[in-house]
Amino acid sequence: MLLLHGFPECWYSWRHQLTALAAAGFHAVALDQRGVARSERPTQVEAYSILHLVGDVTGVLDALGEERAALVGHDWGAYVAWHVAKMRPDRVRGIVGLSVPHQPRGIEPPMTTFRKHFGDGFYMSYFLQPGPADEELARDRHRTFRLLLRGGSPGKPRAAHRSAQVMAQDGTLLGSYPEPSALPNWLTSHDIDVFAAEFADGFTGGLNWYRNLDRNWELTSAWHNAPVQPSALYIVGDQDRILLWPDAEEHITTMREHVPNLRDVIRIPDVGHWTQQEAPHVVNTALVDFLRSL
Repeated sequence: MLLLHGFPECWYSWRHQLTALAAAGFHAVALDQRGVARSERPTQVEAYSILHLVGDVTGVLDALGEERAALVGHDWGAYVAWHVAKMRPDRVRGIVGLSVPHQPRGIEPPMTTFRKHFGDGFYMSYFLQPGPADEELARDRHRTFRLLLRGGSPGKPRAAHRSAQVMAQDGTLLGSYPEPSALPNWLTSHDIDVFAAEFADGFTGGLNWYRNLDRNWELTSAWHNAPVQPSALYIVGDQDRILLWPDAEEHITTMREHVPNLRDVIRIPDVGHWTQQEAPHVVNTALVDFLRSL
């Protein structure tokens, strides 16, 4: 089983799953994806396209000597996992998407859709500009992770989750997140230390994934409306900000039209965006049950 993290995350995001999956008898590998933490960081923005990211996953399988694997992806990792299952189903035994549902390729570039829904202040528009976001997130890595990880947790009105996806009046991303009085019970100061250390070289590699969103739309025209054939499972927290994205609920409701072997959709109450970190027991049980059913 390959565990694919999101942004800003790394292998450590799967700390609760690695031990649980190993105890259940599975071989689980959590990798740092391209540009993140200890992985290689190409300098060209174009080197972070979905074709490169899919190729990295199949390359890891080759390096491990494995013909196929089950893929588990969270956030951006789910985006990659859905595309691997679509482009290289011969390498995929099953797929579990956390947070980000399968989304069929749209009729227009994704940033056009996001700007229509959220306006020009949407945080992804900010990420597209090389420099400002890179510098802001790297300025104080402990603060960055403290705000972003707490900011994706439940306990706030849905309107607050929506506003956190739009830039603050001072033109920063983190300015839209209030300083937490305490960390949530699933997150420790040690966890923050680990994330901050893993991102000692900055966030540019992960931000370059966003800078390829519209390029990915162009590159995947050959897979327009192509189904995801492997057996699949989708897990989302009912307080996940992803549910505020344009047509997110519709994508979930109609997912079987494009993922014909979808086994189930699991919604976890009172869980936000950081699914496998916030609710490890629920996620681990679902993963083991799914794996044993393949």
